[in-house]
Amino acid sequence: MTTAALTVFDHAWALLGAAAWLAAGVTAVRGRARAGLVLLGAALLLTLAKAVSVAVLAGRGWWFVQEKVLLGMPLLGVTALAAAVTAGPMLLARIAGMPRRSGGEKAGVVALFAAGYAAVASFVTTYLVGYPLTLPTALITVGLVVAAVLLTARSLPAPGAEVVGEAVSNAGMGLSRRGFLGVAGGVVAVGATGTGAGLSVLTSGAAHTLGGGPGPSRGSLVSVADLRGPDTPAPGGVRRAYGVTARKAAVRLPSGKDIDAWTFDGAVPGPQLSATQGDLLEVRLVNQDIDGGVTLHWHGYDVPCGEDGVPGLSQPAVAPGTAFVYRFRADQVGTYWYHTHYASHVGVRRGLYGVLVVAPRTDPDPADLDVVVPVHTFSGGAAVAGVEHVAAAGATVRLRLINTDSDPRRFALAGTPFRVVAVDGRDLHGPGETSRTALRVAAGGRRDLVFAMPETPVALFVDGVAAVWLRPQPGASDGAAAGEDTAGWPELDLLTYGTSTPVPLRTAPADRHFTLVLDRGLAMVDGRPAFAQTVNGLGHPSIPDQLVTEGDIVRFTVVNRSLETHPWHLHGHPVLILSRDGQQSSGSPLWMDTFDVRPGEVWEVVFQATNRGIWMNHCHNLPHADQGMMLRLRYDGVSTPFHGAHAAGHRHPS
Repeated sequence: MTTAALTVFDHAWALLGAAAWLAAGVTAVRGRARAGLVLLGAALLLTLAKAVSVAVLAGRGWWFVQEKVLLGMPLLGVTALAAAVTAGPMLLARIAGMPRRSGGEKAGVVALFAAGYAAVASFVTTYLVGYPLTLPTALITVGLVVAAVLLTARSLPAPGAEVVGEAVSNAGMGLSRRGFLGVAGGVVAVGATGTGAGLSVLTSGAAHTLGGGPGPSRGSLVSVADLRGPDTPAPGGVRRAYGVTARKAAVRLPSGKDIDAWTFDGAVPGPQLSATQGDLLEVRLVNQDIDGGVTLHWHGYDVPCGEDGVPGLSQPAVAPGTAFVYRFRADQVGTYWYHTHYASHVGVRRGLYGVLVVAPRTDPDPADLDVVVPVHTFSGGAAVAGVEHVAAAGATVRLRLINTDSDPRRFALAGTPFRVVAVDGRDLHGPGETSRTALRVAAGGRRDLVFAMPETPVALFVDGVAAVWLRPQPGASDGAAAGEDTAGWPELDLLTYGTSTPVPLRTAPADRHFTLVLDRGLAMVDGRPAFAQTVNGLGHPSIPDQLVTEGDIVRFTVVNRSLETHPWHLHGHPVLILSRDGQQSSGSPLWMDTFDVRPGEVWEVVFQATNRGIWMNHCHNLPHADQGMMLRLRYDGVSTPFHGAHAAGHRHPS
C-alpha cells in the first residue's frame, strides 16, 4: 500500500473515531446505554486501527507521523483509556439496571466527550499544522482540549437529570464556579502563550539553514547583478540576437479556438529561440502592455544568476514601456523553454511562454523531422490539439515534448515503438526501444522521443486524447492508432530505463544535506495568514534560505506529506536522482530540473554547487508557489540589490 493510501486511511480512522467517541457521549447523555456501549466499542476499535496505521506510517518515515506520535496518539490514548475505564462500567451498570451514582456516571460521560475532543484535536493538528510539531502547537492543542472538557463538565447535566442547574452540573465533579474559572483562566493563559509563540514561529525564523555545513563567511559580497553572461560566443559559435515583445493579443489555437492571451510577439507559444552549441544568445525583452511586469526565466537552463529572470531577486521586473537584455552562451544542448517569472501563476497560464532548442555543434544522427510539442492548457483543452505533420516511411522523427502547465501530463505514442533519448534536455545513456508505455511528464518537464516513421499513421495522445498526428503521406487515414486505448498503458519508470554508468557524484559524501517536507497548513505567506502550501511548516518568505558554498556537494531529501503532487524545481542546477521511496536509480543516470514528488513519496537527489548566485527552489505547480511553497538557495558571499516581492508573490493589476 502506498504512503498516500495509508495517509488517507489514517485520516479516515481519525474522523470516524472522533465521530464514534462524540456519538457515544451523546447517546450516554440521552440514556441509551446499549447504543452507547456499542459506540464505545466501535470507538475503541477505530482508535486501535488508527494506532496501527500510525505504526505502519512510521515505517515510511518520521516526517509522516511526528505530530501523531508525540501529541495526537498520546492525547487520544490517555483519554480513550479513561473513557473505557469510567464509561464502560457505567454503561454496563445501566444495562444491568444497577443503582446509579450521579458523580461516577457524569465522569464517564465527560470522559467519552474528552476522547472525542482529543480525536478531533489530533486530526485538526495534522490537517492544519502538520510537520514539524512545535511546543506552541502542543500547548495550544492540549489547552483547547482541556478547555473543551471543562466546559462540558460545567454545562453537562448528570445522566437522567431533567434540568441543568449548578448543583446538578457540578455533581460528583468537585469543581466550584471559582475553581472552574481558575482552571479555565490557566488554560487560556497557556493557549495565549502558545499562540503568541506560534505566531512568532510563523512570521520569523533563522535567516538561513546550513544543512550540516559551515556558516556564512565574513568576506566581501558579490552582487547577483554582477553575475551576468559573457558577451562573446565560444570558439566556432556565432551571436544570435532575438527581440521578444510581451503584449496582449487575440490568438487562434491550432484547434480553431480563439482566445485573449498574454503573448510573446503576439503568438502562443512565443517565438522558438534556436541556437547551436557555443553560440551567444542575446534576447531583448520589451514589455509593451503587460500590466505589473514581465521577465524571461530560462527553465532548466543553467544561465548565470543575473540572467535567471526572477524579479526582486536577480533583476527588477520589466515594466510596461521598458526593456531588458538577457545574454548567455548556449552551452547546454537539448530541449528547454522560457516563461515569465513575474506572477508566473497568472502570466504563464495566460500564454507568456516559449521554446528554446539548442542543437549540438555536430550531430551524428540528425532527425529527418524534428517536432517541438509544447503542451499548454487553455480553458481545459490542450493548445496542440489538431496539429499534424508528414514524414515519409522510414524517416527518423524526433518529438520534443514540453509540459508548460502546472499539472503533470500523460503522453502516449500510439502506432510505433520509440526511444526516450533525453529527459529535461539531458541525454540518456543506452535508452532501449519501448512501446505501449506512457510517459508522465512533470510540470515544466521535457521528454525527447525518437522513432522511425512506420508506413501507417502515428498518434501522440495527451491525457488520453489524440492531440498530434504524424502521417506517412498527406491525407493518410488515421488507421489503428486512432482506436488505441492508452489509458491502461503502464508508465515508463525512468529510474530503471536505459543503461547504468558510473557517476562519481552518486557516491560522493555530501557537504550539506537539506530536508524539505512539503505539506499544507496554516502559515504566513507574504505577510498574511493563510492555509498555505508549506515547506517544513513555513510559507514564503518565512522559509530560511539554504546556504551553500561553491563546490559543495548538496543532497536534498524531498518528502511529500500532502495529498497533492509537487513538481520540484531548483533554478540554476540539474539534480541527479538517487532514489524514490527507497528504490535506487538503476538505469541511465537521470539528471532532471523538475521532478514530480507525488503524495507520500520521498525523493533523494544530489547536485554540485557550481553556479554562484541566489536561486529559487520551488514547486513548479505555479499556484502552489504563489501560495507559499518556495524558498531560496543562497551561495555564501552572494547578495542581491533587488528587494521587491518575489515573482510568485506579485499580483498583476486586474
